[in-house]
Amino acid sequence: MRYYILYIIAALMMCSCGEYQRAQKSNDYNYKFEYAKRAFEQKKYVQAATLLQDCVSVFKGSDKAEESMYLLAMSHYENKDYISSGAYFKTYYSRYPRGKYVESARFFCGYGYYLDSPEAQLDQTGTIKAIEELQAFLDFFPRSDKVSIAQNAIFEMQDKLTLKQLQNAQLYYNLGNYMGNNYESAVIVARNAVKDYPYSKYKEELEMLILKARYQEAANSIEERKADRFRDVVDEYYSFINNYPDSPNRAEADNILKIAQRYVKD
Repeated sequence: MRYYILYIIAALMMCSCGEYQRAQKSNDYNYKFEYAKRAFEQKKYVQAATLLQDCVSVFKGSDKAEESMYLLAMSHYENKDYISSGAYFKTYYSRYPRGKYVESARFFCGYGYYLDSPEAQLDQTGTIKAIEELQAFLDFFPRSDKVSIAQNAIFEMQDKLTLKQLQNAQLYYNLGNYMGNNYESAVIVARNAVKDYPYSKYKEELEMLILKARYQEAANSIEERKADRFRDVVDEYYSFINNYPDSPNRAEADNILKIAQRYVKD
């Protein structure tokens, strides 16, 4: 009995493969399209994408053109090919700005790029693209039921971009005075990150790094410049403490202030 069931399953699979091959070879694009839709519903996304790729150019200008383009994009999305799906979604909403699926197309375009966004230490071009697409979705559809999903994805990616800047600033800090004043570079990168992403969860770390970099810059200065630079350290200290009075870095910050005050005359 078990072998009989396996035989039936194998026969059905062969039949399905045979029908797909016939659809591939067929010149009847309506048949291809209908088979592609069934394949999509059955989660056979590679089959669906392959057939729909043939259909989109043929159907251009017809009543099936819009649906075939959208399903092609969704097939790539469901197959986790977010770069290809994003390109097709953009083609869809550019070609059909008032189309039936334009809200979904704009959302999944950006969300696919979000899902494909790399780790913070890698190039963040894709992350920036995802933020741009999701922000455009929010601008066009501010009352969509996907607004909170898009907003949370944007916040997460902004934190990732901030972390990237924090890592860059930390690298400059670690280089110290090697081949130049890298402490100043650390301050510039960290300040820009705070300015660009003022609500990031990494803001405190960035501001603490600014204080530490200013301290190291002052401590490694020539005597004639120490007083002025330690005044900057004192200013940074009070700015940091005002923002984070209960910071876990409070003890380190207080110690920096004690040293800085030795060089600063009232």
